[in-house]
Amino acid sequence: STHNIHTNTPKTMMQHQHQHHAGHPNYESQLKPGEVGTGTTIMAIPFDGGVVLGADSRVSTGVYVANRVCDKIAQLHDNIWCLRSGSASDCQALTDYVKHYLSQHAIDVGRPPMVKTAAYLMKRLVYENKDKLLAGVIVGGWDPVEKGSVYNVPLGGACLKMPVAIGGSGSPFIYGLVDSEMAKGPKDKAEALALVKKAVSHAMSRDGSSGGIIRTVVVTSTGNEYEYTSGSDLPYGP
Repeated sequence: STHNIHTNTPKTMMQHQHQHHAGHPNYESQLKPGEVGTGTTIMAIPFDGGVVLGADSRVSTGVYVANRVCDKIAQLHDNIWCLRSGSASDCQALTDYVKHYLSQHAIDVGRPPMVKTAAYLMKRLVYENKDKLLAGVIVGGWDPVEKGSVYNVPLGGACLKMPVAIGGSGSPFIYGLVDSEMAKGPKDKAEALALVKKAVSHAMSRDGSSGGIIRTVVVTSTGNEYEYTSGSDLPYGP
C-alpha cells in the first residue's frame, strides 16, 4: 500500500507577513525589491501668519528600521516646504523635480512662487505617474497672496487645500485627537507648534513604523524656524 508523506516546510517571512496583514492594505508590497519605504507620521497646520510643519524621523524596510533620524521635511523654495511619506526614493525624486521647476518659475515671473503653484506641480507629477509611484506628500508654506496655507497631495494625485493635514502610516491613530483639538478654534503660532508635537508624538507611540525624533519647521513671512525634539523630550510617550 502507498503512504502519503506530508512534509512540514517552514513558512517564509513573506507568508507570515501576508497572514499578518490579512484584511488590511499592505503598502509595503507595492514597493520595488530593495526599495525603502518611510512608514511615517507627517502633519501641517496653517495659522495666522504662517504654517507649522512636523514629522517623525523613522525609515523602515518592513520590520527593520533602516534610518532612525531621517529628515522628512524638504525645502522646495524660500518659504515653501514639503513633508514626505511613502517610498523614500520616489519622494526624493519628486521634491527634486518640484524644487527645480519652482526655481525656474520664480525667475520667469520675477517674484517668489505661491504655495499653490508648488502643490499643483507636485499633484501633476504624482497623478501622471500614479501607477509608478508610491508617494503621499503635504506641501505648506507662506506667500504674499494666501499667507499661510497647506495642501495635501495623497497617493492618487489629488490636491486639496486643508485647514490641517496629516498623513503617513501613523495618521489613523491621531485623527480623533486632531479633530478634537481643531474644533476648539483657530491656532496661533505657539498653539499650532504644540499641537503638531503632541499629535506626532502620540502617533509615534502607537505606530510601529513611526518613531525617532520630531522635526518641525515654522514658516512665516520673515523666515523659517527649524527645530527638533529628541526622543527623550517628547510631549507624550509610551
